[in-house]
Amino acid sequence: MSRVLLIEDDSAVRQSLDLALTRQGHRVDAVESGELGLDRARTDRPDVVVLDLMLPGLDGFEVCRRIQATSDVPIIMLTARSDDMDVVAGLEAGADDYVVKPVQARVLEARIRAVLRRAVREQAAPERHRDLTIDRAGLVVTKGAATVGLTPTEMRMLLVLSAAPGRVHSRRQLLESVWDQGYLGDSRLVDACVQRLRAKIEDLPAQPVYVQTVRGFGYRFGPL
Repeated sequence: MSRVLLIEDDSAVRQSLDLALTRQGHRVDAVESGELGLDRARTDRPDVVVLDLMLPGLDGFEVCRRIQATSDVPIIMLTARSDDMDVVAGLEAGADDYVVKPVQARVLEARIRAVLRRAVREQAAPERHRDLTIDRAGLVVTKGAATVGLTPTEMRMLLVLSAAPGRVHSRRQLLESVWDQGYLGDSRLVDACVQRLRAKIEDLPAQPVYVQTVRGFGYRFGPL
């Protein structure tokens, strides 16, 4: 049974999603504010967080940033418009996926199951790429002597790209491989994840060595 932390200030939405996800077999902790959500994220260690962006007081963007600063728990954000800049801002704050309001419980439940399936544990010796070491079995990445803290989605992105250095992956291929097989998503998910990954593993994120852009096609892993 997975533990879902639902942070939503609208009582009707909160109660309906709580009921629907509970019926699907999840253990749901539903709270109405960002402050309460942060407390529960620290104390209860949920498997996934479902976070409304437009919260009163401490908004969803700040809640997302604070959770990601201390935890690698996947975060699915709830947003009012799929074409809004809120989507990009939420992804850049550390969210792994998003669902557009009004929320369909079956869609949200499918996204939850997808993020929970993404952890990959492949048995292989640690790989060394310059000063970056990738331990696929232990899901540990180090840069020099320091461990790099990656979210599950960032880890999956790095594992997919580094499995075939030099190979160009289109955004569509990365959506299918990183988010879920056959998942029809938004390329902004890919670009935001790459941006966050570069910030953590590159010496100069604006001049990436490891996650390189192939203009007009997608991304590849270097150095070649």
